Amino acid sequence: MALLALMAAAMPIAFATWSALLNNFVIEMAGFDGADIGWLHTVREIPGFLAIGVIFIIIFMREQVLALVSLVLLGFATVITAQFPSLGGLLFVTLLSSIGFHYYETANQSLQLQWIEKARAPQVLGILMAVGSGATLLAYGAIVLTWRAFDLSYDLVYWVAGSITVAMALFAFWAFPQFESPNPQTKKMVLRKRYWLYYLLQFMSGARRQIFVVFAGFMMVEKFGFSVSDITSLFMATLVVNMIVAPQLGRAVAYFGERAALIVEYAGLFGIFAFYIGLYLFDWSATVAAALYILNNIFFSLALAIKTYFQKIADPGDIAPTAAVAFTINHIAAVFLPASLGYLWLVSPISVFVAAACMALVSLGLSCLIPRHPEPGNETVITRPVPSPAE
Repeated sequence: MALLALMAAAMPIAFATWSALLNNFVIEMAGFDGADIGWLHTVREIPGFLAIGVIFIIIFMREQVLALVSLVLLGFATVITAQFPSLGGLLFVTLLSSIGFHYYETANQSLQLQWIEKARAPQVLGILMAVGSGATLLAYGAIVLTWRAFDLSYDLVYWVAGSITVAMALFAFWAFPQFESPNPQTKKMVLRKRYWLYYLLQFMSGARRQIFVVFAGFMMVEKFGFSVSDITSLFMATLVVNMIVAPQLGRAVAYFGERAALIVEYAGLFGIFAFYIGLYLFDWSATVAAALYILNNIFFSLALAIKTYFQKIADPGDIAPTAAVAFTINHIAAVFLPASLGYLWLVSPISVFVAAACMALVSLGLSCLIPRHPEPGNETVITRPVPSPAE
């Protein structure tokens, strides 16, 4: 648990700093428009689409080692980001960063589901989310307090944040032993018919989240003129709320079940995306936009229920390969949506959020298919009995 918490803190120091400065950096230093930012995020998601490669890597490397090596790569890519203030350069650095981020996330998700007991998984995942939010808050707080006061450069901030992540990953190599998995993992690609609902939930989650990640922050800078300090302060407010709320949401998932949690998430996200449309139709203020951004992140926290739903229905040996397959499925839409919607953004930003609202409705319908007590043989409300969990 200590190792999982350390990794949960190390990753967002580099990644969240990169994200916090990204929209301002690409607009001020590289002259990006909506199409350019769409292409950048499309490239960022390619390694996620190729996360299935983790299955072959873990034949030769422990998942624990893979997670830490990936953190080192993420930190290094963050260090050199400001050295490439052009579309081509940023696409290259973003690709490196994304390989580190997505391979870390794939291995980390697998380790979480293997090492955490099912009965405690929602609560512990909520706590780990709070740890990550706390580390991100420290990074954002440092940016807000020092950016203007010391007239910092993008180069220095990226260098410091990336170096800290690298140092924490190297410390984890030295400080922790190699932990054994409770169950041997299948070292080949696993696709099972009884996981079909989990696959669909992952696909829709990736498509819907991309619209928010790519365009919500970009809108705050482009439409409302948020500065580096403004956008970082917004992220900080979001993190403070998440630190308080995430553990409570984990307990709620454990008490009410994955079905109820995901229904609440997707119904809430539909309403929020509808209000995003209202920002353009009725010219609401930046304060409303900021409140919607915070609420959006709160509802996204309930997505931990997708992880615990899979943990309950999965064969123990399927967790590692299915985590890789799920990440690939999660990023199918992510590879083409940012670029294509980036061009749509140039014509009609409203249409981008209409698409997000429709995706939330589809996800809401899928969540209604989760049984109250999922388990092998009872994966969906329409599941027929199966002879064995591994079928």
